[in-house]
Amino acid sequence: MKKLLLLLLCVPLIFSGQVQQLDAIIQDDASNFLEAYFSPLGQSFGAGLNNGWYNTAKPHKLGGFDVTLTLNAIHVPSTMLVFDPNDIDNFSSNSTTPTILGAAEGSEITYTNNGNSITFDMPDQGPLNKSLIPMPMINAGLGLVKETEIDFRYLPTYDFDMGFGGKGSVELWGIGIKHDLLQWIPLAGDAIPISLSVQAGHTKFNTSFSIENPDPSLSLNQDISMDVNATTVNLIVSKKLLMLTAYAGIGYNSSVTTFNTETESFYLGINGSSIQMNIPLEMTFESQNEMRTNIGLRVNLAVIAIQANHTFSKYPVTTVGVGISVR
Repeated sequence: MKKLLLLLLCVPLIFSGQVQQLDAIIQDDASNFLEAYFSPLGQSFGAGLNNGWYNTAKPHKLGGFDVTLTLNAIHVPSTMLVFDPNDIDNFSSNSTTPTILGAAEGSEITYTNNGNSITFDMPDQGPLNKSLIPMPMINAGLGLVKETEIDFRYLPTYDFDMGFGGKGSVELWGIGIKHDLLQWIPLAGDAIPISLSVQAGHTKFNTSFSIENPDPSLSLNQDISMDVNATTVNLIVSKKLLMLTAYAGIGYNSSVTTFNTETESFYLGINGSSIQMNIPLEMTFESQNEMRTNIGLRVNLAVIAIQANHTFSKYPVTTVGVGISVR
């Protein structure tokens, strides 16, 4: 877990003891540039957070419950591993450059505004692309009245040392609901040999990290947090046969990433130089909204339930889980 967090969060923050101060990039342009760099991480987390909510369309009976350890493996498309600075107003480059998830040499980028130009180097990132991101969590469900189930998910706050004067933490929580639809279809509902439900869930993921520059004469300390709010609504169908339950769903995903910093200056640099970006204390990246479909299979061994499913979307997700399920 710690190695994964270091891999994802520490890559972009590379500081040098010999800093050549450059003129600041204006706020709006800096926001657009940082969104292109960071947003694939927020979008991929959002896709992972919107999965693993269900492994059957049938809600628990009153008092029934389950507790499941779930792992969502997010497949990041190759197009999200790089971005083209030429697509951002006032920036130019001879080549694409890695996003926070990419692995390659950082390109030389020129920023031009009001006839003035500055040039800086993006970090060299490698050797491996972060094209597969595992996201573990604990899920639980409890049966209520009227074929309704309330669901919860949680990842306790995890603090970690980033290894070079920095510290970080992550936490996750979510709440959802599942409701049987066939009960509202008189006569026909009982005759249909499947389960059909509507499900909705909201997850909030918080991560923060701070970097302390080793040279106290340079004011490059950064305190950064990135919050992802993910919401999904789905129509689920399932069919149980002996120990096996096959299920499928179609729905809608939405996620929003908010980037926060305690200072208005963000430094990004390498090879003995750095670039200062004056940014808002809070930036909200563009919402990621998309349709999704998924298919899966659950195996029940007494009270033990084992599940696996795959979601088809812009960021495909493979989910596996094991837990206890009663009623």
